[in-house]
Amino acid sequence: QVQLVESGGGLVQAGGSLRLSCAASGRTFSNYAMGWFRQAPGKERESVAAINWSGGSTYYAASVKGRFTISRDNAKNTVYLQMNSLKPEDTAVYYCAAGRRPSISTMRAYDYWGQGTQVTVSS
Repeated sequence: QVQLVESGGGLVQAGGSLRLSCAASGRTFSNYAMGWFRQAPGKERESVAAINWSGGSTYYAASVKGRFTISRDNAKNTVYLQMNSLKPEDTAVYYCAAGRRPSISTMRAYDYWGQGTQVTVSS
């Protein structure tokens, strides 16, 4: 089992920045790819960014590329999502996930999920 706890969400004005953190406990963190997903009201959950076990490979959704950066610190068992130039359409609950299957940009790659953190971007 892997337990994931997100933090860092909040209310920010358009153009602002937030950094989300996801702390993992349980099994060996460095064995897992990590992903960030988001779900806005009335919409399906979507992939935002993902990073492989070593940090050497990353994925970004087209809607966030160039604005968001995913990183991980395996010594701290933590994955981060730096979000810059935030837009109102980035408003959602953000979830982190851990998994060991391929296709890290998709939900099917992940077995463990956090409880989510709310990000609200005002215009």
